[in-house]
Amino acid sequence: MLVLARKRNEAIQIGNEIVVKVIQCGRGTVRLGIEAPNDIRVLRAELTEKIAGSTRHANAADSLAVSEIHSVA
Repeated sequence: MLVLARKRNEAIQIGNEIVVKVIQCGRGTVRLGIEAPNDIRVLRAELTEKIAGSTRHANAADSLAVSEIHSVA
């Protein structure tokens, strides 16, 4: 992990297409602006984890349904 110190209105460049800019700092929070191409999905980490958990749960339910079908047959 790369750790950088940035002040308000300073930015970092990721690759050729992504820019992360510090918009505001204060009271234990930092507001970031992220510029990325439309085809790159930018999500908060907790949403990514929630989506992954929902997908795992749905896949487990599908597996259970398939096993129930096989046990009935």
